[in-house]
Amino acid sequence: MIRYIVVSIVGGILFGVLDGVINANPLAQRLYRVYQPIARPSIDPVAGILIDLVYGFVMAGVFLLLYTSLPGETGLVKGISFALLVWFFRVVMYVASQWMMFTIPGEALLYSLVTGLGEMLILGVLYGLSLKPAT
Repeated sequence: MIRYIVVSIVGGILFGVLDGVINANPLAQRLYRVYQPIARPSIDPVAGILIDLVYGFVMAGVFLLLYTSLPGETGLVKGISFALLVWFFRVVMYVASQWMMFTIPGEALLYSLVTGLGEMLILGVLYGLSLKPAT
């Protein structure tokens, strides 16, 4: 249980840091300029931290719940499998919806797909190397 709590907190912090790096860099700012008319002028950092921490706990918990069903023999392979699953449901479906509903440049959509994959792989590897269900 202690390991789950620690890994969940680390995952949540990592989630926030990666989101910051992915969304606040100059390339992302240029690509995501299309969202400027509807973007908030500032964010609530406390709410953002809390949300990312909740994500860390939920994702670690779901990883543990799915652990035996995930392909692979090692935690690393299971973590990568989990990352690909989460990437599809979180990122790919979001990008497909954005593409269908809005006029978003293809480069921005591709950037979201690639960076989202990287983010999910990092988190999946963290979970895969550090979490195992109790036996």
